[in-house]
Formats: sequence, structure tokens, C-alpha cells
Amino acid sequence: MEFRTFQFAMKTVLYFILFISFSIFGQEPIETTFVSKTPFEADKIIGIDNFGTIYFIKKNTLYKIEDDKNYSYSNVQHGRISTANSFNPLKITVFYEDFNTAFILDNRFAEIIKIDFSSLEYYKNVSFVSTANDNALWVFNQDIQQLELFNYKSNKTVATTLPTQSEALDLKSNYNYSWMLTEKFLYKYNYFGSLVYKVKNDGFSSIIESNEQIFLIKENDLYYFNETEQVFQLIETPKLLTKQFLVTNETLYIYDSKNLHKFQLNNK
Repeated sequence: MEFRTFQFAMKTVLYFILFISFSIFGQEPIETTFVSKTPFEADKIIGIDNFGTIYFIKKNTLYKIEDDKNYSYSNVQHGRISTANSFNPLKITVFYEDFNTAFILDNRFAEIIKIDFSSLEYYKNVSFVSTANDNALWVFNQDIQQLELFNYKSNKTVATTLPTQSEALDLKSNYNYSWMLTEKFLYKYNYFGSLVYKVKNDGFSSIIESNEQIFLIKENDLYYFNETEQVFQLIETPKLLTKQFLVTNETLYIYDSKNLHKFQLNNK
């Protein structure tokens, strides 16, 4: 009798675990349709907009290819480009973590402003930077483990979040929200620094934002986070040697270091 009771208890626990896993990841996968394949070479692709303008980094130089026009930006005295953000094409953010410095560029890659976080009245040790609204950036202050909304014209912090509970992995934002991925959680914050939601991170390493929709990368797979149902949906992709994923509206790009593959996202 005791053994049967133990068996029943173990089955109950197993069913509960399976139910939780299914609740989080059990939605139908999102299918994709192949569109095109284009030869391309870059160290990292920053973004592709609706008009096909592509931003990428190659040999520590930021490039923009727009129709028949090419633009480039290099600032070798500040070391390696850590991240760049083309969300706002009129104010492109380039961040050099080694020098704790960010630059804002216009649409022709001319410098608008330099932000040296080390020379501010209140020093910030920044590890992530992402474009926000107006003259602001979302910055992750590594020393205090807080995400801050920083106005670079007034040099004032206008909003702060509570400290995160684990190491920061990635940061994405738009005019209204920011998303911070840490080892333990995915956080979404509004423009005032208030928490919108917090979801457990189950092995994701980086995030992609497109039109306030969030996609997460786990090993060689891409997932869509359904905010309404709070579930992750696998996106079915061919087995490519994936170097990078990008999403623009309903278009998925997969870069394999030699070719840029374009797919249409279906039934999302």
C-alpha cells in the first residue's frame, strides 16, 4: 500500500511538472515561409528596416546601406564597438563599453553628441545602452544593478528601476518600454521605470524587439513571447548554422555568416 501511495505521489508530481512546462512552452510552434537568400558578410548585423536599409558592423566599423548610398562610422580610439542601436534612424546609438562612452549619430552617421558616463557628476559604470524616447537612453548601471532612463541633454537620470536579482544579459527598448533579460528573469518596464511584468528566464541568452513584440534566443532556436498568454512559442526554422536572428515586423532574417536568409512569419 505504501509503495502504491508513493507511486501515485510521484506520478502526480510528474504530471504537475509536465503541465507547467506545457503551459509555458506548449503553444503551437510558429511556422515560417522561405522568401529569399542573399550573400552577405558582416561581423554583426544591427538591424534591417521596412525599406531594406541594413545596418551592420564589420571590422569595428558601423555601416549603413540604403538603396545606392553607403555610410560608415569608425571611432577606433574608443576601442571595440560593444553595441549599436538603429531603432531610431535619426538618432543611432553606438556604445563602447571599454571606454564607458556612447555616441549618438544622425541618419548620415555624423556625431550629434558624445556621452562619457565616467565624466558625469554622478559616475555610471554602464554595461548596456539602448535608445529611448526624446533625448534619452536606457542604461544599465552595473555597479548598482539598476536600469536607468538617462536624459543625455540635461545629464539627468529621470527614472530608475529596482535592482535586478541576477546578471544582466541583454537590453532592448523602444519609445515606450524597455526589456531587460537577466540570468533569472525577463523584465519589462514602462517609460517611468515601473515594472510591467517579470517572467522566469528558462535558458534564453538574448532578446529581439520588433513593434513591441519580443523574441528570445535559446541556443540555436528562436522563440516568440506571447505577452497576452505569457507563453513562449517556438519558431520553426530550417537547421542552418545560425550566427544571428533578426526580426522586422513579420519578417524573420537568419544570418549564417555567409548568407542572409529571409522568411515570412506565419500564424503568430
